Amino acid sequence: MRRSALHAVLASFCMPAILTTTTLDSPVGTLTLASLTDDTPPRIALVEFGHRAPNAMEDLARMFHATIEESVDPPQCPALALLQQELTAYFAGDLRTFTAPLELAGTPFQTDVWRGLLDIPFGDRLSYGQLASRVGRDAGASRAVGAANGANRLAIVVPCHRVVAADGTLHGYGGGRDRKRWLLDHEHTVLGGLFAHAQRA
Repeated sequence: MRRSALHAVLASFCMPAILTTTTLDSPVGTLTLASLTDDTPPRIALVEFGHRAPNAMEDLARMFHATIEESVDPPQCPALALLQQELTAYFAGDLRTFTAPLELAGTPFQTDVWRGLLDIPFGDRLSYGQLASRVGRDAGASRAVGAANGANRLAIVVPCHRVVAADGTLHGYGGGRDRKRWLLDHEHTVLGGLFAHAQRA
């Protein structure tokens, strides 16, 4: 059974799900954040750029049969409060690994790809073919891996920006190539160098 279908079945037996939302200003624009709370501890379900956030939020609300509520400021949800602290530290160059609990809501293939993204070290990068190999697919699955990257609702935290084309060009990114370049340059600056191999394309 697909995970989204399973969620629909379980929703009728579980406490109502709530998506708690807030925003965070960042060097790459305003980010929309959301935590998911149901009969399990709260976890982060959304980190998204402004233009992509509304559709992603609606998808999550349908998937989990969740109501959407705005957070108080500062957030009382521990997962959301932790994520805000960690994103602020990331942009300041003081954090390389996120620890906020995550909700990877997708198909089995998508979640395999997203877990593969989580294994890419801060400041590193992989090609789509290399990522396909890491998740047990051959290089011919590069396009499917790219589609899974595009479906990622946890920008920056699940670092799809660290995947580039085989020739080193930036290729696509849901947040736009300028944001992708900024994130890669930021991480390499923190490590002491610039992302010289990502050509402008």
